Amino acid sequence: MSPTPSATTVIVHRIRLLDGVDPERFESWVRDVDYAACPRLPGVVAFAVHRVADAGAASPGEYFEVIEVTDRADFARDMRSGTFRGLVAEFEKMATVVAELTGDRVGSGYRSG
Repeated sequence: MSPTPSATTVIVHRIRLLDGVDPERFESWVRDVDYAACPRLPGVVAFAVHRVADAGAASPGEYFEVIEVTDRADFARDMRSGTFRGLVAEFEKMATVVAELTGDRVGSGYRSG
């Protein structure tokens, strides 16, 4: 299934590192392991982890990730895969998801060329 921009579901997770976890260790894992696994998850259209920069709104070690998926059913299938389960196992050693938002994009949205 080829995704179209108007058919994309977006999932946003607010993430907090576990006590004692070095942010650089987590960020290195995101860059080298988490992002590298995305091509093996066919339901994932786009994925990025962001460090929370607003010091007044967050404590150190807070992040959010934005996952764009073709649809919920495709992503549910990806979540049952060995690749995804392995990512979750490693993630849970470093961080926890403290909040989740899921929604469907209204129209095609905007993205500069």
